[in-house]
Amino acid sequence: MATLIKANRHRGRKRRQPIAEINVTPFVDVMLVLLVVFMITAPMLATGVPVDLPKTKASPLPSSDEQPLVVTVDKSGQVFVGGQEEPVEMARLAPMLTAVAQENLEKRVYVRGDRDVAYGRVMAVLSLLQTAGFTNAAMVVDPNSASRDPEGG
Repeated sequence: MATLIKANRHRGRKRRQPIAEINVTPFVDVMLVLLVVFMITAPMLATGVPVDLPKTKASPLPSSDEQPLVVTVDKSGQVFVGGQEEPVEMARLAPMLTAVAQENLEKRVYVRGDRDVAYGRVMAVLSLLQTAGFTNAAMVVDPNSASRDPEGG
């Protein structure tokens, strides 16, 4: 009987073959960890980083025969239209520009903002232009400012 048990043990070992399957569990675990890490860090890379926007050299817009409207926001935040010496209230700005443009809402409007004026004030003027229906507004910068003053100061 003892020889029969030994023979069965040997037969059982011969039948077993090595498993040829790849264990993908560690790979899946690593991929899920990386997915979570990238899902958390991607929004942080896109927004929320405080930066000082640099001045750039901008190529001038192509000139046309038509004279553009010019809206200027000075250091104190007052708004001027064209070469006028008197400031314009924000409530009167859109009707005044529409009248000066003679209802031509595709007329180019240049917005000039002092570098020390609050960013929100210039954006309020641009928003007002968009609300009034003007479709062709541009901001004016000094094209040589970057070569003269790289720090913007």
